Amino acid sequence: MDKCVLILAGGKGKRMKSDLPKVLHKVCGKEMINHVIDVMRKADFQDVNVVIGKGADQVKDATRDRNVTYSFQSEQLGTGHAVMCTKDFLKDKDGIVAIFAGDAPLISENTVKKFIDFHKKGKYKATLLTSILENPTGYGRIMRDSKGDVEKIVEHKDCTAEELKVKEVNAAMYCFDINILLNGLDKIENDNAQKEYYLTDMVEIFKASGEKVGAMPIDFEETLGVNSRVQLSEAEVIMRNRINEKHMENGVTIIDPVSTYIGEDVQIERDTIIYPGNVIEGKSIIKEGCILYPNSRISDSIISENVTIQSSVILQSKIGSNTTVGPFAYIRPESNIGNHVRVGDFVEIKKSTIGNNTKVSHLTYIGDAQVGSNCNFGCGTVVVNYDGRDKHKTIIGDNSFIGCNTNLVSPVEVDDNTYIAAGSTITEKVPEGSLAIARARQVIKKGWVSKKNLKK
Repeated sequence: MDKCVLILAGGKGKRMKSDLPKVLHKVCGKEMINHVIDVMRKADFQDVNVVIGKGADQVKDATRDRNVTYSFQSEQLGTGHAVMCTKDFLKDKDGIVAIFAGDAPLISENTVKKFIDFHKKGKYKATLLTSILENPTGYGRIMRDSKGDVEKIVEHKDCTAEELKVKEVNAAMYCFDINILLNGLDKIENDNAQKEYYLTDMVEIFKASGEKVGAMPIDFEETLGVNSRVQLSEAEVIMRNRINEKHMENGVTIIDPVSTYIGEDVQIERDTIIYPGNVIEGKSIIKEGCILYPNSRISDSIISENVTIQSSVILQSKIGSNTTVGPFAYIRPESNIGNHVRVGDFVEIKKSTIGNNTKVSHLTYIGDAQVGSNCNFGCGTVVVNYDGRDKHKTIIGDNSFIGCNTNLVSPVEVDDNTYIAAGSTITEKVPEGSLAIARARQVIKKGWVSKKNLKK
């Protein structure tokens, strides 16, 4: 028996006032549509179909690594019409199909699993997710029969005085038996002011055929859709709180959760302490016992055990255990920093490997380099890796001492156990055990100031 899911993502999102399709706006660093897809995967849906319309190519680009299929909705004529556009996807399937919205990123894996179980155990042909609201003004009400099954959905404007007392509302998330859904889609009509096809009409179509329709109430927060920038910010706050609470429950100290921004896919191990103003994104992994002092950004990087980071940026790189980074360091993509390394203030490292126990304490640039262990870089060192057209590699061996204000002009090699005098510009290989001096000899001109009449 098939189990598949449709994610409706073809809406225009006019209220977002954006050239970007609505479902591609991000919540906690991830596109809303990808939040929903990832939840469906965690809930054991292997077959995911995304209904696209406005900005279809952009949505495809953003979801290309999610292994989904697509149905195209050329016109946005309601939720029923969106599902009609998936007939080719559904036609050879026999089982159940769940339907969720690509702009409702707060639905949880646990709720989706419970929803499917509820549908199966109740032997329903259609099941709705609903919420109980103290003030349901504006929402369609769920009317149940004497057995507790759904009788109909009544829009707020059409409710009688008695029906207005009902607090259970439709969350616009569904589960259907596929064959019955396909038959019912042919019966939906658009005889309304908007000339749209509404999926909610399926309830009365099913009931007229004598089919059971169920409803499972869930927390209203999980059903929230995003239709404006204000609602986007509200979803951000809710998800950020969820993420931060999960990490704190797992043994992470977050000094100020309100000002700490952690992506959903980030992993953080116990006994790490996170100060305010940190942004941790992508698939970053922070291992045990780290201290992240205020105002760092870490993206798609691995931070090993007992690392201390201060006010720095680390992108797509790995930091070894017991290393310190910052303040004001910039670790650019494809860098691999070893254990017990010191990367100090105003140091930039790009696409380089730094060996264990090496110190790069301040005011230094290292790019496209392989640096050994137990090295020391004096302040103002520059690896000159770009000749105006191509990047070149520098190799520095173990136990090397690079004096202040050294230029290492790539490609160049510095062997093990070498010293480079301060102020040198190195363009040739430095053999093992050597001292390299590459600077002009100092010249003293006595009495020069008086001769030039420059004495103050």
